[in-house]
Amino acid sequence: MFAISRRNVGGVNQGSKRDCVGATRRGDPALTWLTLPWPASPWSAFRVAATYSFVLGLMISALQAAELGTPGKSSWPSFRHDLTQTGVASSALPDPLEKLWEVALGDQILATAAIVGDFVYVPCLSGELTCLKRLSGEKVWVYKSVDQVAANSFAPGFKSSPTVTSDAIYLGDEEGVFHAIDRSTGKRLWTFVTRGEIYSSAAVTEGLILFGSYDNHLYCLNQDGTLAWKFETQGYVHCAPAVIDGVTFIAGCDEHLRTIEVKTGKQRAELKLETYLIASPAIVGDILYVGTYGSEVVAVDWRKQSVVWRYQGGNGDFPFHSSAAVTSELVVVGGRDKSVHGIERQTGKKSWTFPTRAKVDSSPVIVGNRVFIGCHDGNLYELGLTDGKERWKFNAGKPISAAPAVGEGVLVIGSESRDGKVYCFGAK
Repeated sequence: MFAISRRNVGGVNQGSKRDCVGATRRGDPALTWLTLPWPASPWSAFRVAATYSFVLGLMISALQAAELGTPGKSSWPSFRHDLTQTGVASSALPDPLEKLWEVALGDQILATAAIVGDFVYVPCLSGELTCLKRLSGEKVWVYKSVDQVAANSFAPGFKSSPTVTSDAIYLGDEEGVFHAIDRSTGKRLWTFVTRGEIYSSAAVTEGLILFGSYDNHLYCLNQDGTLAWKFETQGYVHCAPAVIDGVTFIAGCDEHLRTIEVKTGKQRAELKLETYLIASPAIVGDILYVGTYGSEVVAVDWRKQSVVWRYQGGNGDFPFHSSAAVTSELVVVGGRDKSVHGIERQTGKKSWTFPTRAKVDSSPVIVGNRVFIGCHDGNLYELGLTDGKERWKFNAGKPISAAPAVGEGVLVIGSESRDGKVYCFGAK
């Protein structure tokens, strides 16, 4: 079924890793030891040189780490921001938004960007993950899913959103290869090969990396890319796994919501939902929220394994591909009925709907009392959280399936334009 032209299926391919050497200003006290007298003995000189080289390596690594920055509260390091996938940003945004820059990356953008510190990471259907400077959009490095592309062929594209940690970036490609990339250099750390396309974005928790594949498995890898465990389902695993209290959740094409222990890979519970799912689940406390292919949004008590409510938009037989954003009061989700839905979180009743001119596969992001969401009508919309009314919009001219990423004071989103336009909004 799947055209995989890779070796070592289910195993790790080690990539090369190269450090970047940063410049140090003349007269920097950190380099004053370089002026010390050189030892007379060749053996002593060798030992001193080795020691100095080691110390210099540590200093460079520390400088690189300080520049990159560990994902913090104001970052957007993964598809839905955090392990519970609520789609609620911790970073504020200016009001109104202004376009800071736009960059063409060469091919359509279907997945959500990541924003950590001074850098933005954008995946593309060209098979490239591009690191951009957050303030200017200037390219820092470009990672390619394959080193060489055969004639009359193309590189496996990225439909998975990147997950960023302090030193690595993780995402899968459409040929089923999962990539680990050095954040500072953009070089391959390792790859792990599955037997199906990877849409699922990764969750990183307790030193483990979780993601799904179209080969019907949920995978758990160690940080060196070796397999910790894998769990087989009865259908494609499209969603990004949500994590809370030591368990992860997958809702896939086998119509089951599964609760799986992160450390062991053992299934703790299984609930049949009677329809398959594309969207990723969001969790608040004991309740999980997810849109289904059966034209409804469901709330599930994952501890009791019972459905709390089911919401139907009432606009015909249209599935939900959009992953929900959840606050203490509302569940917000886009639908293929050309609407954005605001649902009362406690009751499952309609709070409001906002009509668009095309399907809404983009997943919403909530920033304070504002909702941001893309649409296939080419617009990035800003809606009021409480009433669903339009407050602002930007027309990209091409469909937007990707979700907005909101971090470090900016909003970044890509479009399905053939030249791969990505836009950054904030305050000038």
